[in-house]
Amino acid sequence: MMEKIYASYLDHLQGIHALNTALGLLGWDQETYMPPRGLHPRAAARAHLTGLVHDRVVVDHFGGLLEELGGLELPEDMAASVRETRRDRDRAVKVPRDLVTELAQTTTLAQQTWARARNTDDWPAFAPILAKVVELKRREAEAVGYQGEPYDALLDEYEPGASAADIEPVFAELRTGLVELMGVIHAAGPRHDDAVLEREWPIDGQDRLSRQVLKAMGFDFDAGRLDTSTHPFTSGTSPVDVRLTTMFDPLDLAKSLYSSIHEGGHGLYEQGLPETLAGTPLGQACSLGIHESQSRLWENQVGRSRPFMDYLAGQLKAIFPDRVSGLGPDVLYRAFNVVRPSLIRIEADEVTYNLHVLMRFELERALFRGDIEVSDLPALWNERMTADLGVTPENDREGVLQDIHWSFGALGYFPTYTLGNIYSATLFDAAGRDLPDLDAKIAAGDLAPLLDWMRTHVHAHGRRWTSSELCRRATGTGLDCTHFLDYLRTKFGALYA
Repeated sequence: MMEKIYASYLDHLQGIHALNTALGLLGWDQETYMPPRGLHPRAAARAHLTGLVHDRVVVDHFGGLLEELGGLELPEDMAASVRETRRDRDRAVKVPRDLVTELAQTTTLAQQTWARARNTDDWPAFAPILAKVVELKRREAEAVGYQGEPYDALLDEYEPGASAADIEPVFAELRTGLVELMGVIHAAGPRHDDAVLEREWPIDGQDRLSRQVLKAMGFDFDAGRLDTSTHPFTSGTSPVDVRLTTMFDPLDLAKSLYSSIHEGGHGLYEQGLPETLAGTPLGQACSLGIHESQSRLWENQVGRSRPFMDYLAGQLKAIFPDRVSGLGPDVLYRAFNVVRPSLIRIEADEVTYNLHVLMRFELERALFRGDIEVSDLPALWNERMTADLGVTPENDREGVLQDIHWSFGALGYFPTYTLGNIYSATLFDAAGRDLPDLDAKIAAGDLAPLLDWMRTHVHAHGRRWTSSELCRRATGTGLDCTHFLDYLRTKFGALYA
């Protein structure tokens, strides 16, 4: 009997997965190849499909299956899958269908409005639809419910079980450590310069480099692809269909290289999830914080490490033989690790990056508490950038319009970037203990041992545990910023000693 009920449950999940696969591909196409005039039909299509997904999740028959399974003694994996599915359904049934479809349609339109507004530095063009997105997300938060504050209902979607009150003290400790380290670096004075990288890097060569590095990381191009978009992202419909995007600038090699590595980290996680469990919770990422740990680990602990520069210098010489004069491994290491407050989050160095995220976290909380409104954001953004980082945007394109996330309704998402940084350092430290020759492997471009470690300790488990529990089982430590601060102090203490 148990096997028959569970088979019906899996069959129902596959129907939901098929609809979500179509939605994922529509979203990826919208950001890469969709012609501009296709926007309104695409918004309508996504709203309709989102409604169908909602219907299939909340239907009484599915709830009945979950109730029956919840009353049975199930094997551990089955029990975990059912538990997480019930969690998803419990949230979904609280949100009215018309709100679900209106959000899908509005955010589809908002993404294109944002792209145009960003390109033309036109905040007034984006503000009205952003205000509508925020109002809809406020309604969603009230429908879902919360114990602490409205923001918790949104954060929980991306980092299950987390609350603003839980992560606030961790972020406060992190801020104190970062400000202290920035003070030490500032006192040391300018030690390094990335001007050595200011030369023309042909786009075809940058594309070749990105693909070569992704292959070395272990990204399977038979199960994925690399394209370009306004804001780099990763979209996965299954472990055998993972879409990465990057961005190219002929005068900025770092932009494409580190966007590709970052998205490649996300892609490796998607490709490492159990293929046979696709569509079930155990075939899905644990959380956005753990997802971000994978991208930040590959981007920073690997891609900006001194050992990696040995490998990178060889690749640059092979691909750009007439443009790498004076760019040896030590020079590259210093150039790619300059600490300098910047306006753009995705271009920020490792020390200042999280101050960008903490600012967004605090603005979002204030927005959902009702302390501020959308119209206040540009001025508050500039004030906080000046106070926290000592740089002031000259326009909204460099300020409040720089991120795509608010346009597609990802409010509550930004904290996962900092959580990812914290988890990445803890995971990399543990991998280094298990792989004593890791630095030598990275220097040689042999990244398979590190990927295998992540496959075993992170990717294979899907949503079996919470983020902190997954990290604890893999490393012995849960959510704790100690490893991350130690990593930054050691690395940049040496660079700026």
